[in-house]
Amino acid sequence: MAFYNEEEKTEDYLFKIVLIGDSAVGKSNLLARFARDEFYPNSKSTIGVEFQTQKMDINGKEVKAQIWDTAGQERFRAVTSAYYRGAVGALLVYDISRRQTFDSIGRWLNELHTHSDMNVVTILVGNKSDLKDAREVATAEGKALAEAQGLFFMETSALDSSNVAAAFETVVKEIYNILSRKVMISQELNKQDVTRIENGKTVVLQGEGDVEAAQSKKGCCSS
Repeated sequence: MAFYNEEEKTEDYLFKIVLIGDSAVGKSNLLARFARDEFYPNSKSTIGVEFQTQKMDINGKEVKAQIWDTAGQERFRAVTSAYYRGAVGALLVYDISRRQTFDSIGRWLNELHTHSDMNVVTILVGNKSDLKDAREVATAEGKALAEAQGLFFMETSALDSSNVAAAFETVVKEIYNILSRKVMISQELNKQDVTRIENGKTVVLQGEGDVEAAQSKKGCCSS
C-alpha cells in the first residue's frame, strides 16, 4: 500500500491516488485547487493522464500523495485503465448539476475494482456544490449511494474551495490509518514469534509424506 523512497529520507510514504469520473465534472480543477490553489474556469478536457504530487504531514510522518488525473472521456478509457494499477486511493467525482454523471458512478466503480485492488480507499465527491440553482442530484442521494457502496462522501466546489482539501485529506489519512494498523499487527506477530523462540519452543511442521515415513519407520522397528 505504501512505497518507501530510500533516496529521499524525509519522505516516509508515497500513496498513489486516482481521480475518476465522467468528463467535465471538474476533476482537473479539484486537483489544481488542492495542489496549487488555482482554478481554471475555461479548462479543457484532460487528454490522456496528468499527475501532481502533494506532501502532507500525518502524525509526524511525511506522506506524499501522487494524484493522477484520469481522463473521463470514453475514447481514452482503454488508455487510462493501466493507470489504476498500484492505486491505493480514489476520488470518484460527479457533477451535482448533471444527473447523467451521477448515474455513471456504478460503471466507474466497476472499472476501479476491475483494474485495482478491491480495498482501494474511495470517496464519492459531488463537485460544483456552488451551482445550487442548477442542482440535479440531492445531497441525500449522494450520501445514500456512498453508504450503500461503503464509500466516504463529500460535496465540494473547486470554484470556491469548499471541502476540496478535506476530500483529499480524508482519503490520504484513511490509507495511512489502514497501513498503520497493518504495521502494528505485523510488529505484534513478530514480538510473539521472538517470545516463542526465547522460551525455547520449537514447532516442526511435517508434510503428509514425512508423517507416513515416520510411521513406517516406527512400525518396522517395533517388533
